[in-house]
Amino acid sequence: MEKTLYSILAVFPTPDIEKTAKFYNEVMGFRVVKYLEVEEPHICLYRDRVEVVLTKANTHKVYTNRELYGYGEDSYFITDNQEELQNEFISKGAKIVRPLKMTDYNNLEFVLEDIDGRWIAFGMKQK
Repeated sequence: MEKTLYSILAVFPTPDIEKTAKFYNEVMGFRVVKYLEVEEPHICLYRDRVEVVLTKANTHKVYTNRELYGYGEDSYFITDNQEELQNEFISKGAKIVRPLKMTDYNNLEFVLEDIDGRWIAFGMKQK
C-alpha cells in the first residue's frame, strides 16, 4: 500500500495571536477559530485545505528564516492559481515582497510578508 502525505499544518508562534489572526482573516481570507481558554492557548486559521495554528510566543518578535539562516521563506503554500490569489491579497493590502514569477527551480510563485514579518510563498512546481 502506498503511503502518501497530503497536507501540512503550519504552526506560527507569535507575540500577539489576536493581531496576527485578524491579519490572516482580513487580508488573506482565513476563517478564525479561537481556543484561548485552554491549557495551551491557540487560534486555528482555515482556508480551503490549509490550516495554520497560531500559538503565543514567549518573545516580543518573530524571528524569520531570513534573519536566522540568511534566506528562505517561513512557509510555502501549494496553489495552482497564483495570479488570482496574488491579486486578491494585493486588493486587501498585502505586502508582496516577490511578485509572481517563474523561479530558477521551475516554480511559479509569489511571496508576501505577513504582519509578523514572515515570508509566505504561494506557488507550484511547473512541468
